[in-house]
Amino acid sequence: MTKMSIRELTPVKNEFYRQDVIDLARNLLGKYFVKSDSGQLLAGKIVETEAYHEEGDESCRASRGKTSRNEVMFGPPGVLYVYFTYGMHYCMNIVAEGENTAVAILIRAMEPVQGIDTMIKNRGGKHDLYNLASGPAKLCQAFGIDKKYNGYNLTGGNIFIADAPPIAEKDIVVAKRIGISKAVDHPWRFYIRGSKFVSKKQ
Repeated sequence: MTKMSIRELTPVKNEFYRQDVIDLARNLLGKYFVKSDSGQLLAGKIVETEAYHEEGDESCRASRGKTSRNEVMFGPPGVLYVYFTYGMHYCMNIVAEGENTAVAILIRAMEPVQGIDTMIKNRGGKHDLYNLASGPAKLCQAFGIDKKYNGYNLTGGNIFIADAPPIAEKDIVVAKRIGISKAVDHPWRFYIRGSKFVSKKQ
């Protein structure tokens, strides 16, 4: 892909995030996650997502109700929900649907598109392009996403989702979620068929 200009990118509308969480998890595939910081543009194509819902999903961080740690999930859609896990990693989610309904989509993997040198530096000098953002913690490192971005509004500002043509249904793989121990049979993981940048193929 040719180098992007911030002026060429069209952020998705707020209504986009008000979709059913499963639909949004699918429709985020192929869109671009964009972060503009001090004149540096970082962009990645979303290639893998996972949906989480407060109802009937014990792996959802809101399954036991609202707390100070998960309250962002209960807020308006179109904001980032960033949490710290295993005492060492950040994971980035996008809140969906509507207020007072705790649902979110974990961004599991991206294909680096722009600002790759900065991403490599952020990852500590790792140079394997396919491994650069092929996991929730890796992509947070690559894009410099940490807890200070928890609650960040994606509908305006320096971080947003840029629109792109939808991925054809035949090119979307539906699978069980990974890296969890509860509600493991929910087929709520989605990734682009044939992508070399997903976290794990199964």
